[in-house]
Amino acid sequence: MTANTLSERIFDDADTGEIDPFSLFEEWYGDAQQREPNDPHAMAVATVDAAGMPDVRMVLLNARDHRGFVFFTNFESRKGEELRANPRAALLFHWKSLRRQFRARGPVEVVQPGEADAYFATRSRVSQIGAHASKQSRPLRARTVLMEAVETLKSSLGEDEPVIRPAYWSGFRIVPLEIEFWQDGEFRLHDRVRFTRTGHDAVWTRARLYP
Repeated sequence: MTANTLSERIFDDADTGEIDPFSLFEEWYGDAQQREPNDPHAMAVATVDAAGMPDVRMVLLNARDHRGFVFFTNFESRKGEELRANPRAALLFHWKSLRRQFRARGPVEVVQPGEADAYFATRSRVSQIGAHASKQSRPLRARTVLMEAVETLKSSLGEDEPVIRPAYWSGFRIVPLEIEFWQDGEFRLHDRVRFTRTGHDAVWTRARLYP
């Protein structure tokens, strides 16, 4: 029987036809949205600091298309500063319920202001105010200091006054040059296929990897 979905084709060694990794990601992400109980859009993002020390944290995928994978943050946070200084990153989704992982890495670009404005407008009002109140990654004496700042900002705004996106709050797009699909196998004999390309307009090639 001929496999129909990309998810069926990817680990079929007899299938040498072209597979678009972004389209395959959409299949896996759709499965995760239906079957992963908590935050299927949560991903780990790894960066390095000026000394080459790695850092990793969980963020939420806020947008994706054939350009790459986007998340939003405070540019004055540790990850923001690291990415502005060294615009390269790796990401990982671990969908435990599906026994699947998705990895990607490549250069990072800042999204256009219009993209950031559009996403910021979808956030809850308190989250918008929180983006102004939080000095992300910097020492906080007590939680009450943050909450008082939120309340002060809420009081300073009219009830229907829109909250403007802070200039230091925007998005990063990870533009992958490598993408890997990993599926759990018995006895740790997992399935792994990696896609690589030399540039964002280059053709993808793929190869199966030892687990």
